Amino acid sequence: MRIGLMGGAATPDKIIDQAKRAEADGFHSLWYASIVQGDPLVSMALAGRETSTIELGTAVLQTYPCHPMLQAQRVAATVAAMGRPGLTIGLGPSHEANIRGMYGLSYDHPGRNTQEYLQILTALLRGEAVDFEGQDWTTRAPAGTVRAAHPVPVLLAALSPRMLRIAGEHADGAILWMAPVAAIEKHVGPRISAAAEAAGRPAPRIVAGLPVVVHDDEQEARSAVAAGSVMYANSPAYRRIMAIGGADSPAEAAIVGDETAVEAQLRALLDAGATDIHAHIVPAGDDVRASLKRTRDLLRELAR
Repeated sequence: MRIGLMGGAATPDKIIDQAKRAEADGFHSLWYASIVQGDPLVSMALAGRETSTIELGTAVLQTYPCHPMLQAQRVAATVAAMGRPGLTIGLGPSHEANIRGMYGLSYDHPGRNTQEYLQILTALLRGEAVDFEGQDWTTRAPAGTVRAAHPVPVLLAALSPRMLRIAGEHADGAILWMAPVAAIEKHVGPRISAAAEAAGRPAPRIVAGLPVVVHDDEQEARSAVAAGSVMYANSPAYRRIMAIGGADSPAEAAIVGDETAVEAQLRALLDAGATDIHAHIVPAGDDVRASLKRTRDLLRELAR
């Protein structure tokens, strides 16, 4: 079972320690949000130099604030700093409240914008020449302008039908958040797989991300998830994907229960079409440290 964790720590030393421990514990990947240390690629460069096999991925980089040429150059620089393969880029257009509200940028055509962005970025990361003039992005660059020392898979934060089609056609797969098992089985998997097949691309990777709590009191576990998930509960995109999966809230979408129940729910994600899982461990109950350890211990054993 390919299991990864959400990454992110407060200081460079802790970032490195976190990655080294995750690798030693047998986890397959660490996934860094766009707000980690202000720039997740910096954290990943530090962690990558001190590890050898664990995959380091972004979940996710925002497209709108950064031109695809600059983004490709930043990614290539991170690969060089890591000094090894194992970098995966998850990216997406983020949400209207962030892009329009915080940055003051247009969010009128996120699907079109993302498709153009992916076409440019993936070609640049392959070292190809790009002569692209779209409605949202334009790039002109000779072959070899961006030189990534190792291949960099690109995943798209895709939840809607259009984004899943774009992911299947132009990316290596999708990185999900808050998509319950039923949403992966009947919505995500069929759509992205059909798009990849029609485009003549390999079967896509589907990385499922959800809160995970190993705890004997299910209600207490779900309350802990709810307390830390207000932002997701209020997001239209996440509310839609949760509803498709039969969940009304992040607390309902979360993976909770004792060890046996959580293992069964994680295996159900894979049976539904996910290829990987990235877990956000949420503590529940009075003993936070013991709760975190209990969940991590189960995930570690399943990863091994």
